[in-house]
Amino acid sequence: MEDKLEGSSPQAESYLLNRQEVSLEDGDGEIALESFQLLQIDTEFESGRALPIDGEVWCSKNVLRKQRHWEKIITAKKSKRKLEKERRKAQRTENPGESPQQSKRVLKAMTQERLLAAKHSGPRLCIDLSLTSRMTKKELSRLAGQIRRLYGSNKKAKKPFWICLTGFTTDSPLYAECLRMNDGFSNYLIDTTEEDCLNLFPLESLVYLTPDSEHALEDVDTDKVYIIGGLVDESIQKKLTLQKAHENSIQTARLPIQEYMVKNANAKNYHSEILAINQVFDILSTYVETRNWPAALKTGVSLGKGYVIPDTVE
Repeated sequence: MEDKLEGSSPQAESYLLNRQEVSLEDGDGEIALESFQLLQIDTEFESGRALPIDGEVWCSKNVLRKQRHWEKIITAKKSKRKLEKERRKAQRTENPGESPQQSKRVLKAMTQERLLAAKHSGPRLCIDLSLTSRMTKKELSRLAGQIRRLYGSNKKAKKPFWICLTGFTTDSPLYAECLRMNDGFSNYLIDTTEEDCLNLFPLESLVYLTPDSEHALEDVDTDKVYIIGGLVDESIQKKLTLQKAHENSIQTARLPIQEYMVKNANAKNYHSEILAINQVFDILSTYVETRNWPAALKTGVSLGKGYVIPDTVE
């Protein structure tokens, strides 16, 4: 005989299973003993969920989707590490004389050592930020990004420059943008000062790099301090850097784009020698390492500027 538990739900239908009556006899007579085995008590499940099968844990579709997403990320990272390992192995095979791969901590220490050494013996570069009050918020954001890329290139350089941000106040919108956009900006191995570059170095050592100068830069001299105006391409105010240099009797120079490159025909007939500050730096840095102006200009002057090295003209 089967009984149902009063008030049981359809999912918890049978609490009482295998009910047996066992009769035992002794000298005093017959005693009826009922034994009950409670095999399973089902709790209420949310509607639509499947019950666990063979010990598996139930997961929602959202959990499964996230799990598959992370599995893909982990697989991609493993694949990337494997390819990087194979690349390093191939590089060691091609260059057996090179030292083995250094740890990140060692590489970071070596980079810091190179940057600090540049402060005393390397070429010096000032980013003149005294003109940023004329710029829009969008232009300031772009300038902050260019400063980040410039610093990143300098860290990788075999012969880094010592970088100084002049006319740079901590209460300026540009400073706030640099902190917002550039991770670790406060720890950059550079000098920052509110002073103008004119107050920091002898006048005869300064060379203001401006595309409007009449003089082409012939060489990079470690005794000179090169200045790049902290402006972006979108600025509609022309010749600001040249005007400041002339007003303060600072020597000027432009990159030798006209001497080593030619205009390339394009649909818009567009040709410009105005470069972002990180592009100017890449050219200077490459020249210091190679002493080759065509190779250096090729690294910083993109095809979009309308200039090419002669041997690349189609």
